[in-house]
Amino acid sequence: MGLREDLERFREVGEDRRQDLESFIRYGDLSNSDADNIEIPIKVVDLPEFEYDQLDRGGVGQGQGDTPDVGQPVGQPEPGEADGDGDEDGDEEGEPGDGSDDHGYYEMDPEEFATELDEALGLDLEPKGKEVVEEIEGDFTDVTRTGPNSTLDFERLFKQGLKRKLAMDFDESFVREAMRVADQTPESVYRWCREQNVLVSFSWIEAEWKDIPDDERGRWADFEELEANVEHTPVGQRIRRNGLKEIPLRKDDERYRQPEIEETRQKNVVVVNIRDVSGSMRETKRELVERTFTPLDWYLTGTYDNAEFVYIAHDAEAWEVEREDFFGIRSGGGTRISSAYELAKEILEDEYPWSEWNRYVFAAGDSENAANDTTQNVVPLMESIPANQHAYVETQPGGTAINATHAEEVDRALGDDGNVVVVSVTGPEDVTGAIESILSTDSETN
Repeated sequence: MGLREDLERFREVGEDRRQDLESFIRYGDLSNSDADNIEIPIKVVDLPEFEYDQLDRGGVGQGQGDTPDVGQPVGQPEPGEADGDGDEDGDEEGEPGDGSDDHGYYEMDPEEFATELDEALGLDLEPKGKEVVEEIEGDFTDVTRTGPNSTLDFERLFKQGLKRKLAMDFDESFVREAMRVADQTPESVYRWCREQNVLVSFSWIEAEWKDIPDDERGRWADFEELEANVEHTPVGQRIRRNGLKEIPLRKDDERYRQPEIEETRQKNVVVVNIRDVSGSMRETKRELVERTFTPLDWYLTGTYDNAEFVYIAHDAEAWEVEREDFFGIRSGGGTRISSAYELAKEILEDEYPWSEWNRYVFAAGDSENAANDTTQNVVPLMESIPANQHAYVETQPGGTAINATHAEEVDRALGDDGNVVVVSVTGPEDVTGAIESILSTDSETN
């Protein structure tokens, strides 16, 4: 078996034995992974192997007398004998962790993670392409009124002329005979021709009227006698018999073929992660935020062509931070959530125009906020920031506090807007449900 087969077999074993994805998101160690490489623990299976007999005590199954019976204790190794830690004198103990780890890691990129999460949670997110990155000339299917002669659509021009010929042509000899009906005028002949669907113009009849000799004007007593004695040849039959001498082409019929422009749009996404770092956000709450936001980041990275992230921490004020610092920051100040949305709006308007970027604004905290800040400031700011999805994740492990009303107020004001979702995470068991609610709501609005 070659190296490639070994690798494929390893991945098959990893897929079969790695930790369940939902369990990993809820309870697994997310710290071993980064934005491009997600490591999910797998249980390593020890394979049978041969061991070298360092003391040369004989072959397989061979004893030296006084062999203990099955189940009889064999005692501790004597000094100088090899012990289980690999040193022969037995004087030093093995260091913790010397033995092989009982876990390995199944490496998964964000694209595979997004596919797995789609299957696990039944998601159906269709990312939108916004920024035009390339314009490709396709087939010559578009037409314009101007263009180089080499692109003139002559086939279309000919068809338009032929349609006009068929519409305007008529049996001239038949109409001239109609002028020989007794007691008729140019006007009466014209009316009768139109009734018979003979598409002749009045000006043509007037021009031809004077060429009919007077002694021939009573050749037919009426139009019925004319029809009984003179055959009217339809235009199609006459063209088939005599052919076409000319096609009336007009400048207005000219069209020039142009290639259809096919736009390639890149699926760009910017994710703004907002976290309350005030004194009330203790370690357990911070961990729930990380456990919710991190899989969302992985999923959107794997779903879009290009993903960028903005991390905003806030207490009563807000500031942009690096991802490495985002989940660990804690301050002692109060809370004014609107400060984070003010900064988010400024960054999005300056760097990520809505016409070119999909936007997600995720905020998390324990729902505590300064008095009236939610209704007077946060809700209007959320309404003024165009986004695929706004989400607020309330983290209250011990249940909602009396003064923790932010989530409820946002939900009451914006819960019916279609692109706003409020979820509650009281423990790790709620995380995947919160992620599903956030992403499935976005699937419905796409």
